[in-house]
Amino acid sequence: MSPSRDTVPPSAASAPETVSAFTRRIKVLLKGGIGAGWVRGEVSNVRAQASGHVYFSLKDAGAQLSAVLFRGDAARLPAPLRDGLQVVAYGEADVYEARGQLQFIARVVVEDGVGRLQREFEALKRKLADEGLFAPEKKRPIPLLPATIGFVTSPTGAAVQDFLRILTRRGWRGRVVILPAKVQGEGAAAEMADLLALAARMDLFDLMVVGRGGGSAEDLWAFNEEALVRAVAAFPAPVISAVGHEIDFTLCDFAADVRAETPSAAAELISSHFVACAERALQARDSLADAVIGGTQRALQRLDHARSRLRLLTPAAQIERGFLRLDDCANRLAAGLRAALQQRRHELTAARSRLERLSPELRLPLAQHRLLALAKRLQAASPVSVLNRGFVILRDERGRPVMRRAAVQAGQRLGAEFADGTAPVRAE
Repeated sequence: MSPSRDTVPPSAASAPETVSAFTRRIKVLLKGGIGAGWVRGEVSNVRAQASGHVYFSLKDAGAQLSAVLFRGDAARLPAPLRDGLQVVAYGEADVYEARGQLQFIARVVVEDGVGRLQREFEALKRKLADEGLFAPEKKRPIPLLPATIGFVTSPTGAAVQDFLRILTRRGWRGRVVILPAKVQGEGAAAEMADLLALAARMDLFDLMVVGRGGGSAEDLWAFNEEALVRAVAAFPAPVISAVGHEIDFTLCDFAADVRAETPSAAAELISSHFVACAERALQARDSLADAVIGGTQRALQRLDHARSRLRLLTPAAQIERGFLRLDDCANRLAAGLRAALQQRRHELTAARSRLERLSPELRLPLAQHRLLALAKRLQAASPVSVLNRGFVILRDERGRPVMRRAAVQAGQRLGAEFADGTAPVRAE
């Protein structure tokens, strides 16, 4: 929707600028109007990139300024920058056009002593340690299966949601009471300390958790204030400190009985023994179910076996078995008689067949036929039949047949036997 004529600024008649052009104009105006200078502050959120550039923040109690130290300038530093270092930096204001962000381009960084927050942290830590507030012998083991847990934290933060989600996912069965409190800013430490005192008077909790999600050193500073640290150390039940991330340490971590890297780690620590017990209970349940089912099946098998034996031993069962044996013997006897009778029938049939084959009535025609065949063969083989077919038999003087020409000599007298008689011949 277009603005009305009355709301259009006088300069609206000119062509509008792009975001890049407008940001560039701000950059030129900023650099030309402010110029280079020295800035004193505390270093925080240091991030050294692989390129060699170092990004950090300069801050004091009232403001914070993003800063960058390029690779060539960072290489000239006598020692790397670290969080909590108080420095004096020389550089100039600039605008990072890609994000439209004001930043300080540092050219020289000189150490100006330890930051105020770090000094306060170390001083209070030494004081409380000298009082024995952090002594290892005062640490109490956390209960393995706490029934009621208190959690002093912000009710709207992501930390409490992660804490409860992990407990729910792992099936934890205890009760969690959220004690809502501010976790950063002015009065946060006092408010959390008052809640711990109230919880101690109520005497309802087996375990207390104090914590929040991650943040800068300033965001976590409430957990370094003396009132809260003493309240944590004085709480009658064991206390877990779960503040920030793994790299974040606060004085509450030293005063508590156990430190957890994050609220999620605290939830896992609290539920770990419960999960182990639940797994053992499930295994025991399965083993008990297997034992009951197996025992029941074995008892049923024994009962069926005993019932079967009892049925076999009853008089009725014995009489039935006697009848069965009698029927079996009768069937076997009848089968034996039928088999013997069948065998005798087969033998009789075989004997009849042999007798029929040996009967003279059957053999006589066969013998006559054979005799006739032999007579024909004999007649065909007789010398008379040969002579009738035109052959001649030569015989020597002794009447012996001449079988070879070589046996005939010139002038030898022979006899030639023809079918109708013998004629004398002489060999030439």
